[in-house]
Amino acid sequence: MSKITDISDLDLKKRYSYADYLTWVFEERIELIKGWIYKMSPAPKRIHQRISLKLTVQLDNFFEACDCQVYEAPFDVRLKKNKGSDSEIDTVVQPDISVFCDLTKLDDRGAIDAPDLVVEITSDSTMKRDYNEKFNLYEENGVQEYWIVNPDSKSIEIFTKTEGKFESAGVFNLKDEVLEAQSVMFPNLKVDLVKVFKD
Repeated sequence: MSKITDISDLDLKKRYSYADYLTWVFEERIELIKGWIYKMSPAPKRIHQRISLKLTVQLDNFFEACDCQVYEAPFDVRLKKNKGSDSEIDTVVQPDISVFCDLTKLDDRGAIDAPDLVVEITSDSTMKRDYNEKFNLYEENGVQEYWIVNPDSKSIEIFTKTEGKFESAGVFNLKDEVLEAQSVMFPNLKVDLVKVFKD
């Protein structure tokens, strides 16, 4: 299959597969959700990158003792309830941070199947997608815990699975002088919000 070097050569009204995705070598970062192309924002703001780094360090330090692995974007996660061939997979996302405790889900191209925990750092341009398309996608594909980080409100909202559906476990807000965000799935995991949001 020939390589596509310019996103303008793609029909954005057409659905694609992971096999197609592998032929794209243009500069723009995209995600593929149920076959549809979603353009990712330009390079994230500095504060986004700072928060991502601070969170990743804390998560990595915690999960190292659990034999789980933590990955930062860009890192391809192929989601499909029933694993299939590249041409059958129609969803490839790049969560800001993803945690895998089942290491058989990892391969040289990234991951095939849902992370245990996903973190998205939201912005004005991504908030709707993070709370809607991504929320539904992660819920239906088996992510057990989903964190949405809001740099403006200096908060982390944690959603955890209850009977197959995400339920909010709370909003941990530094502005309300809450100093830690606590996971439900991993009860000993507490994230220092002062370190995460310190600029």
